[in-house]
Amino acid sequence: MPALPIQVTFKNLEHSDFIEAEVRNKAEALDRFSDHIMSCRVVVDAPHARHRKGKIYVVHIDLTVVGGELAVSHDGPLDHAHEDVHVAIRDAFLAATRRLEDYERKRQRRTKTHEIPAHGIVARMFPDYGFIDVSDGSEVYFHKNSVVGGTFDKLNAGDEVRLVVAYDESAEGPQASTVVPIGKHHLVGE
Repeated sequence: MPALPIQVTFKNLEHSDFIEAEVRNKAEALDRFSDHIMSCRVVVDAPHARHRKGKIYVVHIDLTVVGGELAVSHDGPLDHAHEDVHVAIRDAFLAATRRLEDYERKRQRRTKTHEIPAHGIVARMFPDYGFIDVSDGSEVYFHKNSVVGGTFDKLNAGDEVRLVVAYDESAEGPQASTVVPIGKHHLVGE
């Protein structure tokens, strides 16, 4: 995997190799949370002192990710802990991590997976239930109420079906929550 392009800028303070190395290490660690980061720009700013105590450091992080940009800035209410540049950097990267995790959760929800329903053949029929031999080699129980369209009475041993299997519905083992008869000209997976 190519190295993440990282740009570090100092504003209102002199460049520091030590601070830049710290920022680069934290930026590179963001790769653990997302493999969709394309670049990272960090600005370490020491705006003019507003109080007698000293400067409050502000760290801005802009991440370019697939499909957009994530921006993090700690320039809200004065936090005197941010009089220490290392604390300001730490807090900014913690916020960036949370933003990345939110981005990944949203991205993964948008990525839908379409599983092909299980396929099987009716093995045995009884007055109110039956058993299906599933293509993975297992046998699954089904009740007449799980057959779509109320067509339980039309099913026979040897008929092909698609089914949705619920593995924790019954103490007796897997059970089909939905059974759909397949017509003679239907292809599995359509």
